[in-house]
Formats: sequence, C-alpha cells, structure tokens
Amino acid sequence: MAKEEKKEKKGFWKEFKEFITRGNVFDMAVGIIVGGAFTAIVNSLCNNILKPIINWILAAIVGTDSLTGVYTFLKTVTTTAEDGTEIIDLASSIYIDWGTFINAIINFILIALVLFLIIKALMKVQNMRDQAKAAIAEAEEKRKADEAAEKAAVEKPEPAAAAAEKAAEGSAEAAPAQADAAPDEPKKE
Repeated sequence: MAKEEKKEKKGFWKEFKEFITRGNVFDMAVGIIVGGAFTAIVNSLCNNILKPIINWILAAIVGTDSLTGVYTFLKTVTTTAEDGTEIIDLASSIYIDWGTFINAIINFILIALVLFLIIKALMKVQNMRDQAKAAIAEAEEKRKADEAAEKAAVEKPEPAAAAAEKAAEGSAEAAPAQADAAPDEPKKE
C-alpha cells in the first residue's frame, strides 16, 4: 500500500511539473492579477451604485433609513451621553447585525451576476472565434483539395478522353486488317 501511495505522489509531482512547464501557471497568474483589478471595479459598482438603490428599496420595506441599523439585540448595554440620554453601546452589546448580513448577500449576488455576464460574453466571443477558425481551416482544406485536383488534371489527361482516343486509333487500324482478312474470291481464268 505504501508503494501505491509513493507512485501516486510521484504521479502528482510529475503532473504538477507538467502543469508548471505548460504555461498554465502564467495564464493563471495573469487571471489572478486581472481578477484582483476587476474585483475593485465590481466592488465599486456594487457598493456605490447598486447597493444604495437596493438598500433604499429594502429600507422602505423594513422602515429604517438604511439596513445598517437593523439589529436584533441579545444583550443590550447602554451608556449615558453628556446630555443625559441613554445610548446603546454597540461595542459592548451582543447583537445580530441583519443589515450587514443582508448587504453581504446582496454583494455576493451582484458580484456573481456581473461575473456570470462577463464569462457568458467571453464564452460567446470564444465560440465565435472557434467557429471562425473552423471555417478558415475548412476553406483552406477545400482550397488545397481544389489545387490538388487541378494539378492532377494538368499532369494526366482524363481517363475517358484517353480511352476514346485509343478507341478511335484502334478502329482506324482495324479497318485495313479486316480488309486483308476478307475471303478470297475464286479467280476467273
């Protein structure tokens, strides 16, 4: 059993070496860098444009100014302000922050949606590119086949034409031979 694990590890390292030397690591590195830059764009779109609109709609439904103030307190700790009013001390209180949770869900859904749309567009472009490559390859093969057929036609006459020429020559030669082969008529003396 230990030998099988050793073979599996060797296979793993061999595959890893092939993966690194194939160039996929460079593609992955570029993807990570572009993905990091793209994350900033998606976060800005979500945080500065879409989430405020969604927060406004949800806040109208919940009844608060924004989702940041939607809490369920499990233990409330209050402090007294300078003017004598009691204020909830969020740092010392134990609470469930529903607003932050809902914002995280909205952020996830928006990022997933934007990435889905981008990947879908990229896949469409890739499919169009693959179809164009296939059409070019097919046209190239057809062109090569046509060139080969033309080259073959120039090098050799068509078999039917050659057979017709031979048949015509053969019938001209056969006529005198048939005349020689005619039976002799009795000679009159």
